[in-house]
Amino acid sequence: MSRSAARALGLAVLGLALSLAACKDQGTSKAEEPPRPVRSQKVELREIGLNDQYAGEVRSRTETSLAFRVGGKIVAREVEVGTRIQKGQVLARLDAADLRLQSDAARSQVAAAQADHEQARADLERYRRLRETNVVSQAEIDRRQNNFNALAARLEQARSNQRVAENQLAYAALVSDGDGVVTQVAGEVGQVVAAGQTVLKVARTDEKDIVINVPENRLDEVKGASGIRITLWAQPELAYRGQIREISPGVEAVTRTYTVKIAVTDNAPQMQLGMTANVVIHRAMAGRIAVLPLTALYQKDGKPGLWVVDPASGAVALRAVEVAAFHEQIVLIAGGVKDGEIVVTAGVHKLDPGQKVRLLAEAARK
Repeated sequence: MSRSAARALGLAVLGLALSLAACKDQGTSKAEEPPRPVRSQKVELREIGLNDQYAGEVRSRTETSLAFRVGGKIVAREVEVGTRIQKGQVLARLDAADLRLQSDAARSQVAAAQADHEQARADLERYRRLRETNVVSQAEIDRRQNNFNALAARLEQARSNQRVAENQLAYAALVSDGDGVVTQVAGEVGQVVAAGQTVLKVARTDEKDIVINVPENRLDEVKGASGIRITLWAQPELAYRGQIREISPGVEAVTRTYTVKIAVTDNAPQMQLGMTANVVIHRAMAGRIAVLPLTALYQKDGKPGLWVVDPASGAVALRAVEVAAFHEQIVLIAGGVKDGEIVVTAGVHKLDPGQKVRLLAEAARK
């Protein structure tokens, strides 16, 4: 081998040695990479409940359309929209002249039927005495008896007609059948209305509802409510209990929400119709739940998971978990972790399985 060839071979061997040394140094530095500092939290499983808040409006449970039971011309209206009314109060009146004449005519018919009935009674008694002396036949007695029975029935019919006429006369006054507030006026003085035509709308004040709108993804949560607390925006110091009374079977066309009516179970005289209410619906979670920051959740292949720290080695492992609910800045974990385990709560997207971490001091104190 020539001197130049030997020199070239030596340079090649020296380069290969330097390359192997560099690779060895890189592997050593990678293996000796320091643990990554992370924030963490110790898992604490406990029984908890959640409070969901909704804005609502105070409404009457019953809103009634009031109308006259007879037709006629309105001559007086005693209330306006917003007027508070009481049971038995007269709200409007019709011209009762014709109804009064009908009542008088019915009374006269009763008097006439009463006179005919008394005459038939007297005739029947007289013919019975004549029958005892065989002056009249039994057939005549039967005819008089039938006439008496017919007139007695006619008298009863006249009395019934009189009661109907008197009722019709009383119906000329529109009377409230309960306490409430007038919400709409549909009849004015001078207007001729038919029987059953709406004149007023009244909202009853004895029973109140709080109406809220619930999105479809929260409907099951509302159905599982274990307690409802109601406060008024105008009176935040007062609180009332509620109970779900009705959930609409379909959604609103515009808002795409379900209308939920909550009955106020406490006596609430200060609660006025139309007030803004704040409804807090409490629901208890099934089983023991871990409450963690939302930043602790890691998604892999569309499935939620948590990085769990091995306290002995300091290495992390990704574990699939079951999410019970999301609430503001926290996530509720229903399964997948145990009480006392340590999970990473920040920087979860920069970790790899088996990577060693170092818990920050502020996290260790929690």
